[in-house]
Amino acid sequence: MPYENILVETHGPVGLIRLNRPKALNALSDGLVTDLEKALDVFEADRSIHVIVVTGGEKAFAAGADIKEMAGFGHMDAYLNDFITRKWGRLATCRKPTIAAVAGYALGGGCELAMMADIIIAADNAKFGQPEITIGTIPGSGGTQRLTRFIGKSKAMLMCLTGQQMTAEEAERAGLVAKVVPAADLLDEALRIANRIASMSLPVAMMVKESVNRSYETTLAEGILFERRVFHSTFGLADQKEGMSAFVEKRQPNFENK
Repeated sequence: MPYENILVETHGPVGLIRLNRPKALNALSDGLVTDLEKALDVFEADRSIHVIVVTGGEKAFAAGADIKEMAGFGHMDAYLNDFITRKWGRLATCRKPTIAAVAGYALGGGCELAMMADIIIAADNAKFGQPEITIGTIPGSGGTQRLTRFIGKSKAMLMCLTGQQMTAEEAERAGLVAKVVPAADLLDEALRIANRIASMSLPVAMMVKESVNRSYETTLAEGILFERRVFHSTFGLADQKEGMSAFVEKRQPNFENK
């Protein structure tokens, strides 16, 4: 499928999507978001793809939403068109594991997009921020919600109320990113982690993702009950039988993803 604003590759069981509007620092235009949604749909439907990696360029993962596109909107334009809702949240609804490999600026919608992934791997030059207040608006795609859950109320308030950016090292300490690596190693490290995940049973990986995400949506008691029911269900998988047999027999498992 041809795309105008992204580049798509496959690396064995890993699907790679590169945001590709370099002259605009990968600003999230309607066209880019549409292309991203379509590519995610294709990888979700492809049973040979187990993990999806989303990345940008060296200077910017995505420097925010495309301000030129939205500057002239009125209230009813934004409301009736459900702006920043349709298509924008597709990464967050992927059932397969996802990784955001972030170099350079991840600001505004770019930071929000990265937070929709399951894991963020950051280059040492990455900068995260929610600067919407500096242009007279607020985050609209999860910036006040996911960021608060990831780094806590006080740090989220600081970033959203001042527009202050967070370095990669600060983001790792705060829990926003899982790992910081040299910029030159970013994609290799993201693909290494993706291939490690892809070597596991795909249905089990999807169950892990669903269970961890459940912890953000419910109480501890309900979350543990959900986890336990999913754990019980794994005993109906051929991959559970293979995995435990391989452990007992001291060999590598051969998962068939069923």
